[in-house]
Amino acid sequence: MASYISIPRDLAKVKTKVMFNLTKRQLICFGLGALCGLPVFFVSKFLFEAKISSCLSAMIVIMIPFFLFAMFEKNGQPLEVILKQMIQLRFVRAKYRPYETNNYYTCLEKQAQVEREVNAIVRKTKETGSKASGRAHKGRAEAGKGNNRKSQKRQ
Repeated sequence: MASYISIPRDLAKVKTKVMFNLTKRQLICFGLGALCGLPVFFVSKFLFEAKISSCLSAMIVIMIPFFLFAMFEKNGQPLEVILKQMIQLRFVRAKYRPYETNNYYTCLEKQAQVEREVNAIVRKTKETGSKASGRAHKGRAEAGKGNNRKSQKRQ
């Protein structure tokens, strides 16, 4: 009889196994868990002379986060990425984020309003400029009476 081997359709989900059929990430997390959990077990057993069940419970409580970081994965994202996103959602980002769009029509309306205001200002200056062209400005007329060196030489 022939034996069949199942091949995953998506090869991106295949991870490289390093040792004991574990990935490098899992080996590191399990090693850190053992590095933190075993001293807790031995210290509580020999120094505090506690029962083995309470020592094991303390060791398990210390090691569970490391195991979770090694094994838990949701939608291809490890636990620390999920926790980072949850922290951003709860504490960093604003609670209320309204849906806003850039309305091109309102931009055009604002631009047209600005152009109308500019045209009105230009029209006013042209009208006042044509009326005032026949007579000199009060300040200019006074400046020409004797403050200028050329006017002093003529007198």
